[in-house]
Amino acid sequence: MVDRYVEAFHQLSAEANDAGLMRRRYGFYWAMILFWTLTTAAILVAVVLLGESWFQLVLAALLGVAMAQLGFLGHEAAHQEVFASPRWNEWVARVLAGLFTGLSYGWWVNKHSRHHANPNKEREDPDAAPGVLSFTPEGTDQRTGWAAKLARYQGYYFLPLLLFEGFSLHVDSFRTILTGKHVTHRWAEILFVGIRVFGYLALLFIVLPVGMAIAFVLVQVAVFGFLLGGAFSPNHIGMPTVPHDADIDFLRRQVYMSRNVRGGPLVHFFMGGLEYQVEHHLFPMAPRPNLPALQRLVRRHCADNGIPYAETSLGEAFHIIIAYLNQVGLKNRDPYTCPLVRQYRG
Repeated sequence: MVDRYVEAFHQLSAEANDAGLMRRRYGFYWAMILFWTLTTAAILVAVVLLGESWFQLVLAALLGVAMAQLGFLGHEAAHQEVFASPRWNEWVARVLAGLFTGLSYGWWVNKHSRHHANPNKEREDPDAAPGVLSFTPEGTDQRTGWAAKLARYQGYYFLPLLLFEGFSLHVDSFRTILTGKHVTHRWAEILFVGIRVFGYLALLFIVLPVGMAIAFVLVQVAVFGFLLGGAFSPNHIGMPTVPHDADIDFLRRQVYMSRNVRGGPLVHFFMGGLEYQVEHHLFPMAPRPNLPALQRLVRRHCADNGIPYAETSLGEAFHIIIAYLNQVGLKNRDPYTCPLVRQYRG
């Protein structure tokens, strides 16, 4: 039976390539990189010109939006979507991550590659690993005492926690580039992140009073983290999880565990193309502008092979996430399993 789905993915890949959907979109990416780089520079100039004013918090929020957009572009370069040269992609991603958003490219690639290889797989997907929240029944089983009691209501504080996601990303990046093992180009990353973080803070504390500068940082990082977390979280949370020893073919592994999000231009803007999560997981090197056309192929192949294709509105996705997290916190697994998952859970 597995051979059927392997062949189905080979056919899908051939159609995608024949339709030119893996072709690079240089004009789009150069325009986006230039636009958001200049936008970031313009916001920082505005900060200097405005001086001491609480309207600076508006600029802080706008800077958080710009940083999130640069984060999406760095993510795409890390996936080799932007340029034909792997080296160009790697260094553009490293510059966008380090110099513009203050994050470690090496940390992100390692973590994100493991997620793509095993989405929603217990002990394998770092995005499903237990932390402040428990994302899988196995993670909840490990909790005792107050941690177990708090987990029962974890869905309700999921959205507020996204405001702290940016701070968490920075801490994980700092820890990796300073103490992590096997970090490629460690000193380049330290240099990029150091220039970004200390240069940014120096500018704010020179231009603004201490309290206002601190408020600026808090707003900017909160908006940045909320937007990134809000773009990535609807894609997998609440979709089926599988045990660590499950062996599932690539096509069903990626489709079953991923959720697309419907929406117009506003959703597309704030999700940076990640609303096409099923297509992104099946073809991680496909450029963002090609994903809508790719979706039509994937939908047809899923229908032809009896594979459920999940797509909801953004509001529905977050409703599912909150309900799922609370169900997991209560150690109730049944509402979020499917025949494929039951096959491996016994």
